[in-house]
Amino acid sequence: MEKPAADFIIIGENVHTTRAITAKSSRLTKQGGMEGLAFKALNGTDLFLPLSEELMAGQDYRQKRIKHVKLAVEAGMSDDKFSVVGIEYLRKIVHDQEQADAHYLDINVDEISVDPEHQTRAMRWLVEQVQDMSQLPLSIDSSSIDLIRTGLKAIRDGAERPLLNSASLERIEGLDLARQFNTSVIVTSAGQSAMPDGANERIENASQMVEAALKCGIDLADVFVDPLVFPISVDSSYGLDTLSAISGIRKRFGPGIRITGGMSNVSFGIPKRSVINTMFLMLALEAGADSGIIDPVMNPMSRVREVDRSSLAFHLAQDALLGQDEFCGRYIAAWRAGELG
Repeated sequence: MEKPAADFIIIGENVHTTRAITAKSSRLTKQGGMEGLAFKALNGTDLFLPLSEELMAGQDYRQKRIKHVKLAVEAGMSDDKFSVVGIEYLRKIVHDQEQADAHYLDINVDEISVDPEHQTRAMRWLVEQVQDMSQLPLSIDSSSIDLIRTGLKAIRDGAERPLLNSASLERIEGLDLARQFNTSVIVTSAGQSAMPDGANERIENASQMVEAALKCGIDLADVFVDPLVFPISVDSSYGLDTLSAISGIRKRFGPGIRITGGMSNVSFGIPKRSVINTMFLMLALEAGADSGIIDPVMNPMSRVREVDRSSLAFHLAQDALLGQDEFCGRYIAAWRAGELG
């Protein structure tokens, strides 16, 4: 049940402290004996954001992963000379998502620290900063209801209605928060104590959440359903499970709700992720999705609309996503042979 591409709501996921680049990124360089991120600010100035000692002492750095948004937030919140550079780095991220047609900006600071007080300061600071950079509505995202509340409180009067990400059977109180702050809300297919197993459990859990949202006084049009997207590198059935759940949820509730999800989760652990992500977005659209929590810069919707269905990459990615290529063996072999284009 595909909807027109213009009706696809993009929740841009890049203002998120989990976001990482690899040590091979062209942004990572050295200046004055320091390792850091080189980038061009929106005014054309060449800037450099050095890696912090804390970052370089962490496990992610040892695994050649740089959590660049976390670095920028920490720098921006600091009182040192790189505070302005951190803010300009975030400004560029926000601008690039706007240019890539994002409709919401997803804000998450969960990995900034394990200290709840530091997380709270970071959430408040980041929400305030992003509102100075963009008029786009915010999606306040966290595994902590208290952090979500902090983010919603920091949204200014007169701003576009935000999105709460997310509520589930294990934290049903998210619906009360959405009602209190008059937000739209993402409800997920998570169970009361575990992740869903298969399409039917996703549909049932999501349905309970939709009904609970309606009983709470939330309009159906303000409900986004996330059937939960898991990596097919872990289990070959995960892609088809999610696609079947999207189709089942759409059939049950019709066109009145949005169906979304962290679409790029499907490709974790797989090379040439952009190919898998593009194919999955196309299949999700056909199944009934009309929203996605995605990186619109790396995975533009224009690419989804221009997929060459006759290509080898399309057929291999589709087989992997539909569970017809166990652990993506044929897909990975084609990548190694340079056959994916």
